[in-house]
Amino acid sequence: MHLTQSDEEVFVELLGGVERGELLSAVLSAPQKRTQLSQKLSIRAILIKDTLFYQLTDQVKQKALHRNVQPKECAKSIKEGMFSHFGQGIFTFKEVSFHVLMSKDNKMKVLQRKVSFQNTLPMTHNREKQYVLKEGEPIDFLVALQIMTKEGKVIAKKYDKFRQINRFLEMISDVCSPLLEKENIEVIDFGCGKAYLTFALYYYMHNILGKPLHIKGLDLKEDVIIHCKSLVKSLGYQGLKFAVGDIKDEKPTGKVDMVISLHACDTATDVALEKAHLWGADVIMCVPCCQHELYSQIKNPNLDTLLRHGILRERFASLVTDAARAELMTYLGYDVQVIEFIDMEHTPKNLLIRCIKSKAGKESLASNAALNRYKKFKEALSIQPTLENLFP
Repeated sequence: MHLTQSDEEVFVELLGGVERGELLSAVLSAPQKRTQLSQKLSIRAILIKDTLFYQLTDQVKQKALHRNVQPKECAKSIKEGMFSHFGQGIFTFKEVSFHVLMSKDNKMKVLQRKVSFQNTLPMTHNREKQYVLKEGEPIDFLVALQIMTKEGKVIAKKYDKFRQINRFLEMISDVCSPLLEKENIEVIDFGCGKAYLTFALYYYMHNILGKPLHIKGLDLKEDVIIHCKSLVKSLGYQGLKFAVGDIKDEKPTGKVDMVISLHACDTATDVALEKAHLWGADVIMCVPCCQHELYSQIKNPNLDTLLRHGILRERFASLVTDAARAELMTYLGYDVQVIEFIDMEHTPKNLLIRCIKSKAGKESLASNAALNRYKKFKEALSIQPTLENLFP
């Protein structure tokens, strides 16, 4: 591909590579319309009886719909998807990858980069899952965090963490489209802990997507922050900083584009959501933890059979808390999804609240509907959530 080519010409050549069977994998995401059924289209090359096919997986609500097609039909589906449905697509070939961005008026931008190692075609239909960060390629921060050896092999007992990091980056890739057009991306990560995901986010946005960004990781534990600062220095990640601090005291000097809060305890998640909204964040990602606030508040005689059992009441209260948060953030002008973060077997705190600022804003029909739903929900359970109390 020549640097003098237009983005549209590069995309045409990309489709030609698909028709020739050179594409290894792709993900089309960031739906342009809230009403469209397909939320994501994943594509992977597979061999069936020594013949190359592409397996297309449509994510429609909670269902994954699979179909196997020949390369020419795959190219047709990609073209239709990018021009009619999706805002971004990531395409991986043997020696190069492409990030295609589509604006609302179908103007295309194509970012391309050479991969640091050669990808290969799968050998069987049932090949291993393809991750954003691939095993076999030494990745500096994973080596520093002792998740991967210097040869690029994931350490066996750290494979769950490796999967979690990749799952997190898959979620980031689904929502990063509105951020990639910015000259610089500003991120605050509250409660970063040992910062596995903070380092992963920086590596993905800076090293893979080639975007300038600044990330500030906050945590209340001084020893953890000292350790993270030491890793930053050794890795040379100039746009990544860590500090001891609480998000309620944080005062950014400029626009904050993304706020991340993973496993903030109890109402600390509400503070993170409030601050993110006040700062005008385009993307908010929260994984709540240890939710006690509504446990004693919930009252509804019709639910006594459920609420009389402590463990059931506790789990129900957690779900009620997150449901209330989702409706309030929708009312405040965000498109909100509550999705599974990682498999339940690894942690019970596995729900992620993902908020993307809606172009329609707070005055939309969706916002008004969310407010009405929230009021009925709150009254039915006799609750007064902290997030509501944080706003005037």
